[in-house]
Amino acid sequence: MTETVETLFDQGIERYQAGESPETLLPLFKEVCERSPKSSPAWTCLAWLYLLDNKPSQALKAAQKAVKLNPQDPQARVNLAVAMLETAKTGVREHVEIAEQLIMAVPELREEVKKNCEDGLSRKPNWKGLIRVQNWLFGS
Repeated sequence: MTETVETLFDQGIERYQAGESPETLLPLFKEVCERSPKSSPAWTCLAWLYLLDNKPSQALKAAQKAVKLNPQDPQARVNLAVAMLETAKTGVREHVEIAEQLIMAVPELREEVKKNCEDGLSRKPNWKGLIRVQNWLFGS
């Protein structure tokens, strides 16, 4: 029996939250993105996992898709900004400013992005790109 895309996605999130490594979760989220190519949350997660796994070029592509599918998702913007920093692309400020506007408007989004930044730094300490974006969004 084939599992639904939603089930796979939820299992991936649970496994991530349980501490499973990005490296082992990447194939699952790649499959979710292949089976549901218009799912912004799936592309956002895939970009995050690529960033955690030190694959900024792949992260950049996934984050660009996530932002294209849902320009109002601040986490997708954060992922894109971090990937751009790590691949030495220009235009980072625009995405950080949009993310900042979105998290200022919706307190729940602010808390979610803040929590995700903290999670990222707990999994990958001294993550320069994320630290820079976090400082821009929340102050140092």
